Amino acid sequence: MNDQVSFTLRGRNPDVLTCIANLSNDEVFTPPEFANRMLDTLADAWAADHAGANIWADSSVRFLDPFTKSGVFLREITSRLIAGLAEEIPDLQARADHILTRQVFGIGITTLTTLLARRSLYCSKHANGDHSVTRNFKSEAGNIWFERVEHTWQAGRCKFCGAGKGRLDRGGGFETYAYALIHTDNVRARVSEIFGEDMQFDVIIGNPPYQIEADDSGQNVLPIYNKFVEQAKELAPRFLMMIIPARWMSGGKGLDDFRSTMLGDKRIRTLVDYPNASEAFPGVDIKGGVCYFLWDRDSEGTCAVTTIRGDDRIEPIVRQLDEYDAFVRDSRALGILRRVLGHLEKSLADKVSPRDPFGPALSSNFLGFHTTPRPGSLRLYMNQSGKRGATWVEPALVTKNHQLVDVWKVLMPKAGPGNSGGHVIPDMVLSKPVVAEPRSVCTLSHVVIGPVASKSPI
Repeated sequence: MNDQVSFTLRGRNPDVLTCIANLSNDEVFTPPEFANRMLDTLADAWAADHAGANIWADSSVRFLDPFTKSGVFLREITSRLIAGLAEEIPDLQARADHILTRQVFGIGITTLTTLLARRSLYCSKHANGDHSVTRNFKSEAGNIWFERVEHTWQAGRCKFCGAGKGRLDRGGGFETYAYALIHTDNVRARVSEIFGEDMQFDVIIGNPPYQIEADDSGQNVLPIYNKFVEQAKELAPRFLMMIIPARWMSGGKGLDDFRSTMLGDKRIRTLVDYPNASEAFPGVDIKGGVCYFLWDRDSEGTCAVTTIRGDDRIEPIVRQLDEYDAFVRDSRALGILRRVLGHLEKSLADKVSPRDPFGPALSSNFLGFHTTPRPGSLRLYMNQSGKRGATWVEPALVTKNHQLVDVWKVLMPKAGPGNSGGHVIPDMVLSKPVVAEPRSVCTLSHVVIGPVASKSPI
């Protein structure tokens, strides 16, 4: 085998996996440069925990990417192992055979991405093909497994991921997006079944799918990256590293328990935060940014937090992630927050309503309003087609927070039209508030601050 051909292709310009990383938001592929940043972090952590040892010179370490897309992590790991094991296994072909058959493993997420990953790692879409860089596989899959997995439907939703049945239960040759790692009650048994033996991985690393459609409209999506994190922890690797959206730090639909668990997990020893996601994934806009973390199974303590925003890099600051119930992303703000809270004054949070202040019927796309007042009707504040408006609605549609109907209150739009998702600092987080009179309500485009005694300022 010619190593100048097979294992240095990533050095050519352009790298096909760099090009693929810029394709779309639907499947967020990891650029090679970013994958290597994570691998550098991993190597440092391994050396710190193993008396300076080089992870890439250890022929016993097993790696798993359980949601491989382009195969970039497996390819870059293999490239590093090829260099690091040169002294232990001098023959290049024997070295490649050992690495590809005993050290690097993957689980595909779709048919297409699985073929792409095999092509990236084995230089052939068939691991046992004529062009494969190893001759030691008997199957086409090699160590990158993929088979169709089905959802388990209960009351129109998948019990594992929450996907909507009408949207994804299509049969035939369509992808199900029922990812193997999270569609099981016993992930250890699933992985053993996939690879034919009880596998213990030293490192699990990758970039999981982020969300899935929860209804037939395609407008309601649910985060699923949290489920991949939870299942990967169940496999108890020595180290776990993942890139995930950063919205879990302070919000996100259905992420309250996940946020509490992550912030309270003392085994998360490194967290690198990118408020502007395009700095990690060029050309991709993920509101709230992304982050990657390193979880160390055998080590508990504080977390080294790094924030990267353009040329502004806040170097690792040692923090307790669970100091507050939401994560304060800019470490420089902690001193201000601590001083404010030190005054022990009442919090504005006690006066802010939940996300659907007057009940689910008054949704953001509510159409059951009327344009002129009727006897007994309530004034309704809403946003429609990006424009604010005041209409009227019947009181029977109000099912929550009746105590806020007949009082003065402040309506705060949830997001401003200029919100950049962290691309610009300072960012416009909320639009101009509205002072709402008694006998008024709003759709869930707003949150409510109140009750307020009067319109007059104190």
